[in-house]
Amino acid sequence: MSRTPRKQLDNPIGEALRQVRATFLSVGFFSFFINLLVLTGPLYMLQVYDRVLTSGSRHTLIMLTVVAVGMILTGALLELVRSRVLVRIGSRLDNALSERLFAGLLRQRLRQNDDAGSQPLRDLESLRGFLTGSGLISFFDAPWTPLFLVIVFLLHPLLGLVALSGAVILFVLALISEFATRTPLREASRDSAAAHGFAEATLRNAEVIEAMGMLPALQQRWQQRHHAALSAQATASDRGGLLTAGAKFVRPVLQVAILGTGAYLALQQIITPGVMIAASIIMGRALAPVEGAIGQWRGFILARAAHTRLKNFTAKDPSPESALPLPRPKGAVSIERLVAAAPGLDKPVLKGISFALEAGDSLGIIGPSAAGKSTLARLLIGVWHPSAGHVRLDGADIGDWDHVQLGPALGYLPQDVELFDGTIADNIARFGSRDPAKIVRAAERANVHEMILRLPQGYDTVIGQGGAALSGGQRQRVGLARALYDDPAFVVLDEPNANLDGDGEEALRRAVAELKNGGTTLVVIAHRPSILANMDKLLVLRDGLIEQFGPRADVMPKVTKAVPQQRHRRDRITAGKKELQA
Repeated sequence: MSRTPRKQLDNPIGEALRQVRATFLSVGFFSFFINLLVLTGPLYMLQVYDRVLTSGSRHTLIMLTVVAVGMILTGALLELVRSRVLVRIGSRLDNALSERLFAGLLRQRLRQNDDAGSQPLRDLESLRGFLTGSGLISFFDAPWTPLFLVIVFLLHPLLGLVALSGAVILFVLALISEFATRTPLREASRDSAAAHGFAEATLRNAEVIEAMGMLPALQQRWQQRHHAALSAQATASDRGGLLTAGAKFVRPVLQVAILGTGAYLALQQIITPGVMIAASIIMGRALAPVEGAIGQWRGFILARAAHTRLKNFTAKDPSPESALPLPRPKGAVSIERLVAAAPGLDKPVLKGISFALEAGDSLGIIGPSAAGKSTLARLLIGVWHPSAGHVRLDGADIGDWDHVQLGPALGYLPQDVELFDGTIADNIARFGSRDPAKIVRAAERANVHEMILRLPQGYDTVIGQGGAALSGGQRQRVGLARALYDDPAFVVLDEPNANLDGDGEEALRRAVAELKNGGTTLVVIAHRPSILANMDKLLVLRDGLIEQFGPRADVMPKVTKAVPQQRHRRDRITAGKKELQA
């Protein structure tokens, strides 16, 4: 199938940052004028001490005050604009990356069978928080420090040397902070992510944990990871606190030093008292960004680590290519020499199987546990990808389809039905646009319409996260209605009667019969053969290989005959083991 390549982004994070580069430049532009306007205070003090007090001119004092207040107000407005621009930058980054990260998490879960939790989304929040907070402002103001130092040098070289010495000392403290806190903060972030992921997995299984008394052991394991994160965090905080305290000691000492030096020069009548005060204020402004950077260094390191993790995550999740739209499939399925393993594992579960279904065929799949039945179901609908071979739908490899386009033509009911927080109607409609007629038709085809009407709010009943308001059988029947929404051409049901009572199983048989009569290509996986009574074909899987495949009338007698023989063989093996033990 021909494909239209989508623009590939080797580094989506870098691309997103490049998109806001011009906005960042505007922030730098504002920072230039903000820092120039910071000189308002020193210049005002210089003029008051050296001109107003000596001349006694009230008009000069009034004019200087009016001008100074106007410039201070302008600086405050520019600060407001700069802050708002940074917030907009954060929003643009979030808009550019959040959907990509959310989809990437889903693809990673399918590809590696590894629950990464929501760490990339939390990393995006961390990066956005730094870019829109006071930490980044310190870094924007820091480049103007040399300008202020030059001005102090112009006032007097000795004052400039004092200010330069202070800047060097604070810069060295910043470097020490980087090397002293980088490793423990990285370890704390890693351990915290591991503890958070473990806690999420534990909470998802709260009922099992409570029922079997597993809480103390699992809590101890979580605490080990949590305490490791706290220990690394404490180490980083202790080191950072020591350096911050050092910076807070150095700063007042420098203030005393420059005032003392200025006073000495004033006593020698080399400079005026106004110059002394102005130099002190300008030096304070010059060193403020450096001191602020030291205070915000932890946030900078965390944001940098988040950026690195996001970059690595997106590098492992290349932007998918857009497929040429194809007509809605009719449901012809062919499996060609299919070899597949579970995501993240190397050992194949399916070992080169092949078969084909015409559009409208119905197939029942049976076999012992670990035969590869559920793996085959996931491959048939394209959520897992084979190691070799092909799954073709209407002749096209199912991996080549755009699943946003293909999804409405597929129906899938997994063994473990997961519903989502919302109404029953939302879940049946797959959280797309709600078409009442299609929702009711899907419920009626799944024979669940009357059951839904008996719920408190009918189709508008909110079922909670995971469908907590429903029983296991009700969730399975609503999941079946979701699978049948919008009349899909190809439906795969994996153990659809696992949680059903007698009435539910009878409703399922009627739904299967209606699908078969309606020309839907249907695959049903079941341990209990009663649901497979009307299937056209039957496939028996064992150890990842096709043991039997063909019309149900030909295969079922062989399966029925093989079951007593296998049971007799197991009994003989068990009896032999008991004799040996005796």
